Amino acid sequence: MQGLHLTADLFDCRGPRELLVNAELLHNLCEGLTRQAGLTVVGAHFHAFGSGGGVTGSLLLAESHLAIHTWPELGAVTLDVYVCNFMDDNSAKATALMDALVSRFDSARCVRHSLSRGRADPA
Repeated sequence: MQGLHLTADLFDCRGPRELLVNAELLHNLCEGLTRQAGLTVVGAHFHAFGSGGGVTGSLLLAESHLAIHTWPELGAVTLDVYVCNFMDDNSAKATALMDALVSRFDSARCVRHSLSRGRADPA
């Protein structure tokens, strides 16, 4: 197994507030950008926490997953993209997806991390 795990913490998001509170809108955005990046969506679940509350959501990918959590009261978003690189190297697709999501929320500050997981050479 080998994979790439990308995270981003977004602060003071200036993008559309609806993306922080509307589960359907956020789901559609995430799924569309995931497909544009060339990744394969096989399942999804998004949940809104009441009127004006945040949204938590995930896409199950053939390649692994995307998770997103919003805090509208803070203008904040956390993103998590993980791809396995078993048959193909999906790193560029994961990076493209993360870049597109980060851009869409237009945050004043973004803290990103990248972690290589697993082994390139199976034991």
